[in-house]
Amino acid sequence: MEDLPRRTPAAAGTPPPARRLPPSLAGNPALPYPAIGQVLSALRLQIPGVHGCVLGGVDGLLITHNLQNDASPDDLAALAATMFGLGRQVGLRLGQGDFQQSTVRNEHGYLSVYAVSPQALLAVVGTDSINVARLHLHAPTTASRLADLLDGVTPTTH
Repeated sequence: MEDLPRRTPAAAGTPPPARRLPPSLAGNPALPYPAIGQVLSALRLQIPGVHGCVLGGVDGLLITHNLQNDASPDDLAALAATMFGLGRQVGLRLGQGDFQQSTVRNEHGYLSVYAVSPQALLAVVGTDSINVARLHLHAPTTASRLADLLDGVTPTTH
């Protein structure tokens, strides 16, 4: 029986350089929380089936949320950062550029994560009946509005 070809370390290539995360926005008192809340609520009201949104850092820490179910906002911020990390690696390995968006569909719903800025991510939790195409149409505009609100906020160090 012939041995199957094996991938060698030389064929695997050099891993991408480690990326230093920007300072966290979590707990920053300079953030415009009321305006951020309005943007998150607008998306929830625009798209039937959205349970709520989480604005989290790429570090996995919660910035704010408007969840309308029993999901833990802290856990969702961490999951969003995990999806970002995986998506970032896919983009690097395939030469497809920076992370933009990732969606996971489960039996009873969806979790979609969108890039907001180099520091922040928007996670949207939806039911299984959500119109995902409509969500993907509106969420990037929401992420852009959030990016504008976060622009110029000086990160705090913890």
